[in-house]
Amino acid sequence: MICTYYADARCLDNEVLFQEKLKLLSPYRQQKIAILRHGKDKNRSLAAGLLLDHALGAYGLQERSVEYEIGEWGKPVLKYYPEICFSLSHSGDYAICTIGDKPLGNDIERVKDGRLKVADRFFAKEELAWLYEAEEEQEQTQRMFRLWTMKESFVKAIGRGMSLSLQDFVIHMDEESGRVRVRHTVDAKYYHMREYREIAGYCTSVCVQDSADIAYSMIPIEFY
Repeated sequence: MICTYYADARCLDNEVLFQEKLKLLSPYRQQKIAILRHGKDKNRSLAAGLLLDHALGAYGLQERSVEYEIGEWGKPVLKYYPEICFSLSHSGDYAICTIGDKPLGNDIERVKDGRLKVADRFFAKEELAWLYEAEEEQEQTQRMFRLWTMKESFVKAIGRGMSLSLQDFVIHMDEESGRVRVRHTVDAKYYHMREYREIAGYCTSVCVQDSADIAYSMIPIEFY
């Protein structure tokens, strides 16, 4: 099972709740939150950490009790539990955490107008052709963010970060079958892509290595 948990971070505007929940996390996570300048960034980062803590509960673990290692390309992993893979992301008012037993990555983005120049700069020709097949600018924008989250989730899944150019691989969209394929030369693995539409106004994608037959779920979490 590949589980993705999501939460609205706005409840953490409550300072009492924020401080209460902050104490539940590891010093590593607390430090990452402390260096952020803006309140909304702190809330989102805290929400992501709390989601990881919740996700680890299914494995009998707590986030504050685990140790991290930083991989060659800067991706954090659980030091003593390499079989547990996770990915965190946040945007706008929401944070997500995906967890499972295979290499994976996720991304969430709030859909905003006026961002098509980003696609022109970073997307492959085939992706741009699919994007601009849409006649309405609103649909073009939606496609741009769908592609962006899928590309980001793939980069996270392979653990390379931004050392891999977004033009070095292609997201191939097959609208008739509803399937998404990733064409790449990073390794000989197959990467399965899953999109979620549960959060209105956002695009969310999860990319998992060799997992076409594994069950997926997306679960809302609330902080009290």
